[in-house]
Amino acid sequence: MSTTVPDVAARPWHVLPAPPVPDSPDAADAWAFAGIAEVARRVELARWGWDDLHEPVPVLLGSLRPNPYRDVAVWVAVTGDGEPTAQDVVGYARALLPLTANTHTAEIEVAVRPDHESRGIGSALLAALEDHVRAAGRTTTLTWSGVRPEPEPGPGVLTAPTGTGRVPADARAVRFALARGYALEQVERYSVLELPGDPGHRADLLADARARAGGDYRTHTWHDELPADRLDDLAELWTRMSTDVPLGGLDLAEDRWDAERVRGLLERMAKRHQRVLLTAAEHVPTGRLAAFTWLQVPVADVPFAFQADTLVLHEHRGHRLGMLVKGVNLDAFTAWRPGVRRIHTWNAQENDHMLAINVALGFRQAGVEAALQRAGL
Repeated sequence: MSTTVPDVAARPWHVLPAPPVPDSPDAADAWAFAGIAEVARRVELARWGWDDLHEPVPVLLGSLRPNPYRDVAVWVAVTGDGEPTAQDVVGYARALLPLTANTHTAEIEVAVRPDHESRGIGSALLAALEDHVRAAGRTTTLTWSGVRPEPEPGPGVLTAPTGTGRVPADARAVRFALARGYALEQVERYSVLELPGDPGHRADLLADARARAGGDYRTHTWHDELPADRLDDLAELWTRMSTDVPLGGLDLAEDRWDAERVRGLLERMAKRHQRVLLTAAEHVPTGRLAAFTWLQVPVADVPFAFQADTLVLHEHRGHRLGMLVKGVNLDAFTAWRPGVRRIHTWNAQENDHMLAINVALGFRQAGVEAALQRAGL
């Protein structure tokens, strides 16, 4: 598919590859990434009313550095003809190319500063992305776009093929993707838990979960470092995250983890200035881990964190282990960082069980995330 963009000579901006990711935010080539961070901040603030979801420069640099499991390519749109600075960046695009699984895919993101929309910048950035993805031999591209609020059913509303989750067809990012051959495959619910919330209610939920789990399960909570003798079990849980959670029509297969990859995740989180708070449930008769959940917590004492993966192995479901590990982990987080906090999380709209746990814990819907896919690039 070709993309029509304004004639180069007529543009007051141009697209160029970002420099290699520097070692420090103070490096000369960090201008591009400072600009990207500011564009992302403005986009998130305009969309949600807060900028919790953007990555500040130190976090962004860590997230873009290459690792053995995926490659990253980045472009920026800049204004002016001179040596570019962070202030000249008005849009960016990045492609994540998996290297060990789902190597037919690429995850892409395009963002334009709100005051520079409708000028062809997004189209030019997407064209650069798709050229790169095509040259890398990838045939399926995936992208996610946040929308607030989720619309009621009716005219002008798209419902995911799963039958759950809706987005407005005329939302800017959705309209942009649909016009370029992408299809809506799944909708995720974006939820936020406002802490301290109702600690008494959470305590009752946790007590009930402990009673339901009984003596066959016990929990372990770890900050940042994970015991070496648990890494294989955790790797299996992360592997099952790629197969056991609802994926709608997304063209994704198993992504296998091992102990080394778990170690690498912790190292990468530290380089991204993020901490890990993880609770797992052990099946006492076998000594194996049966469930886990983890929070991604910024090193800086900011008023928010991110609820990442939660999984209960199929063979251990029915014992309220999801509520158990989430409740224990939230208790550990509120003891570590008390006060007013926001926990952000995303779940497939068809994942009724996990959504029910979140709602019971006090999470409330803030919007939705449209999962869009294009096959046959």
